[in-house]
Amino acid sequence: MKVELVQLACRDGDVAYNLERILRAIAESAPGTDILMFPESYITGFLDHHNIARLAEPVCGPSVQAICAAARERDVAVVVGLIERDGERERFYNTTLFITPEGVALSYRKTHLWVGEPGLVLPGERFSTVQWRGVRIGLLICYDIEFPEGACVLAALGAELILITDGNMEPYGHVHHTAVAARAQENQLFAAMVNRVGEGAGEVFAGGSSVVDPFGRRLFEAGAQECRHVVELDMTQIAEARARYDYRTEKRLKLQGAFDEQPDGLREFLIP
Repeated sequence: MKVELVQLACRDGDVAYNLERILRAIAESAPGTDILMFPESYITGFLDHHNIARLAEPVCGPSVQAICAAARERDVAVVVGLIERDGERERFYNTTLFITPEGVALSYRKTHLWVGEPGLVLPGERFSTVQWRGVRIGLLICYDIEFPEGACVLAALGAELILITDGNMEPYGHVHHTAVAARAQENQLFAAMVNRVGEGAGEVFAGGSSVVDPFGRRLFEAGAQECRHVVELDMTQIAEARARYDYRTEKRLKLQGAFDEQPDGLREFLIP
């Protein structure tokens, strides 16, 4: 499995600019790439109370449809987020999508809202995984990775690879440097995180996009500038990591919530 990390700056609220950069990155993806990843809410950028009603887009909106077409043309999957408008209602979410050449395979709404998000967007209520090209994949967003339970739920849903869209800023870069490695090691799976760089509304984003293997070893870590990097994952390492001990089966504190599996292979866990 080849994952291409696309670490970019973003213009908050400038959907046309951000979308053009996404489409160009997809068109220029490295040969053999399976998945391209972008930072948190990259389609819309971060929005606020003044522009969220005007700029938030539905998952079925024009920007996502354009990305679906580009993914189909290039035969890759794309991990990208937006501030989502839920239909015509004034309900908004920080959402990341896993888009395959067949369309949106997974839609995840951020469950753990950071300081400025409550009152602006609503928290999601479920975690999900989907199988793609022989690998079961789950999604998390930024602040989510500071809580062990989300990654633990995805592992219980069979995830072998957790893909994290991030918008982490300084002086907290070290927090996600540690958290992404911890989530991979404690669940014995791969974790890939793509963070934003550049300046925002009074903050500087930390970069440091990284990939960690099931043993907790860092396979790649970016600096604080825009970059693109392809990492090839050896999925056989998951079995190797779990051969002597398996944290999932030896865990004594069990998850409380409702598990469900759909006929199409989508697995979900509903937060009680």
